[in-house]
Amino acid sequence: MVSQGEKKPTCGTICLKYLLFLFNILFWLAGGAVLAVGVWTLVEKSSYISLLNSSLYSASAYTLIAAGVIVIVTGIIGCCATLKEMRSLLIVYLVLLFCIFLVEIIAGILAYINYQKLDEELKQNLQTTMQQKYQQLGEESLTQAVDKLQQEFKCCGSYNSSDWRDSVWIQTAGNDRLVPDSCCKTPGELCGRRDHPSNIYRVEGGCIQKLEDFILSQLYILGAVGIGTAFLQLVGMMFTCCLYRNLKDDPY
Repeated sequence: MVSQGEKKPTCGTICLKYLLFLFNILFWLAGGAVLAVGVWTLVEKSSYISLLNSSLYSASAYTLIAAGVIVIVTGIIGCCATLKEMRSLLIVYLVLLFCIFLVEIIAGILAYINYQKLDEELKQNLQTTMQQKYQQLGEESLTQAVDKLQQEFKCCGSYNSSDWRDSVWIQTAGNDRLVPDSCCKTPGELCGRRDHPSNIYRVEGGCIQKLEDFILSQLYILGAVGIGTAFLQLVGMMFTCCLYRNLKDDPY
């Protein structure tokens, strides 16, 4: 028997609880997606970071990983607040949602600004980096990054294959290659002796254009994930406010 003055859960409150719980499941999955994109960027594409003189790209990946962890933790807090009907915990959850929402907006603006900087940096430094540091002592990781870049993106040289003519390594006495072996369509020992189009990649724009396209595609992925997560957060904040007003005061 319900005591006088005790409120029974209304149908609207119950519906809001289930809706918010469902939202938190989706939000948790979105956090997992953000975390996965960050880890994938670091693990699969970390070699390209050595081709940039800036830490902006790696910082973006670490920011994604941190954001993914925070989103997952926030989702767990939201589930607990919803199931236990704790208004105080709902306020904490709402504040966290709002803070993440603001961070995503700021991160989106910074990502666009940073892309412009990365684009300029790429054009200014990649050619010099490839010509001066490829196959040089102590630059093994950079050499591997260049080889991987040329093979994965099927390109040769920063702007075109002729860029390699000014390479310190190509000009080394006894080196009869015209381009690195990684420029070859079918890589093999000393295949870089021939720079004929039938043997090597000759792509319009060279590796700089390919790397620019890759970075831009990464931003599109981040933008899509960010917009989707931000939309979920707006819905979640709305549900949280409605549930907060419908719940009785937290006795604790």
